[in-house]
Amino acid sequence: MRHDVFIAGYGGQGVLLAGNLLSYAAIHEGNNVSFLPAYGVEKRGGSAMCTVVFANGDTGSPVVGHPSVSVILNQLSFDKYAAKVRQGGICIVNSSLVESAGVDLPGVKIVRVPMNQIALDLGDVRMVNMVACGAYVASTAALAQGSLEEALKKALPERNHRLIPANIRAIEAGAALARKQ
Repeated sequence: MRHDVFIAGYGGQGVLLAGNLLSYAAIHEGNNVSFLPAYGVEKRGGSAMCTVVFANGDTGSPVVGHPSVSVILNQLSFDKYAAKVRQGGICIVNSSLVESAGVDLPGVKIVRVPMNQIALDLGDVRMVNMVACGAYVASTAALAQGSLEEALKKALPERNHRLIPANIRAIEAGAALARKQ
C-alpha cells in the first residue's frame, strides 16, 4: 500500500516537523519513506510545505502533483492547493484559519478541524501541527496513532522530550475531533 500526504501552511506552524513526525511514524511501522520539505526564505510567516510518501515497497518520487491527502493549515495554502487533491482524496483543513464553507471540491472529502483553537485550549498554539497529525491519522487510518507517539522521540530534539506528553494530548485531541466527522 502506498500513501502520500501534502502539508502546507506558513512558517512557524510546524509544517516541516509534522512531515518529519509522519515520516518517522511510517518508518516505525516498517515502511519506506520519501520526505520533501520546501519553504520560503522568510524566517517566520513565509510559506512552508512538505510531501511525505510512504509505502511497504518502493515509494517513488516525493513530488506529488495531486496528493491523495492534503493537510492545509492556512487560507493562502487552501486557496492555492486544495483543488489539487485527487478524486476520492481527503482535504484536512484548519478551520480556525481557513474559510472553506461553500467551497466545492468534487470527489474530495473535506475534514474541518479547528486546529488553532484546539492548540490554544491545550495551552500552546505551537501544537497546531500535532493536532493536524492527529487529524491525519484519524481521517486516513494510514498510520497508527501509537506510531506517532513513538515517533515523537525521534522527531523532537532530546531537549524537548519533556514536551512529549503535551504533544500526545494534542495528537489525541486532533484525532478525536476528526473522528467525529
